[in-house]
Amino acid sequence: MSKKFDALDLARKAALEDAEKPAQVGEYISVEYADEDRVASYLFEADLPGYKGWRWCVTVAKVDAKAEPTLCDVVVLPGPDALLAPEWIDYRDRILPEDIQPGVIVPSLLEDTRLSPSPNALIQDEDLDAVQVFDLGLMRTRVLSIEGRDQASKRWYTGDRGPNTPLAQGAPKPCASCGFFIPIAGSLRSAFGVCANAIAPDDARVVSVDHGCGAHSEATL
Repeated sequence: MSKKFDALDLARKAALEDAEKPAQVGEYISVEYADEDRVASYLFEADLPGYKGWRWCVTVAKVDAKAEPTLCDVVVLPGPDALLAPEWIDYRDRILPEDIQPGVIVPSLLEDTRLSPSPNALIQDEDLDAVQVFDLGLMRTRVLSIEGRDQASKRWYTGDRGPNTPLAQGAPKPCASCGFFIPIAGSLRSAFGVCANAIAPDDARVVSVDHGCGAHSEATL
């Protein structure tokens, strides 16, 4: 193995030349050798706005034992405690209901697994009678797939209009027996409906059959 070389001054000079201000190059941190000790990477603290915890990394190399060190690269790299931008999340995975404002269009994806082509998917998914086929809407290009229905039912049932909320726990009777409860169409009909009571907190919202509130139509004093 060849003898390690010292190019600290060359590395610091390179970092100072690359920085906008000399004060942006801080204390020397460490050096790492590679390629049989012919390549060295020097680390210096970086005092750069917006780059907390980052470091200057200056790489130098020697062609052979007799050659002078040559500058290869000057970059700024994150340290172990560096402030980093959050990992990129695609818009379709981070968009929220409140983001859909007037004029905002969210492009539909043909590969959306929550949807299935209506002409060839619904009959195969489950055994449906004529009324159910009509309710599920075969006239539409796509309808909810099994995965889409599963996601929706879990989201609704575990949300604030399911059976496990304080409102539902204190209700005199469940929504299924309320005169203001309108069952929804389709395969989720047996589990969910819409509240039509103007004084209920869930008016015009989807509720589970075992949800409830104090405005039940049959509530008595």
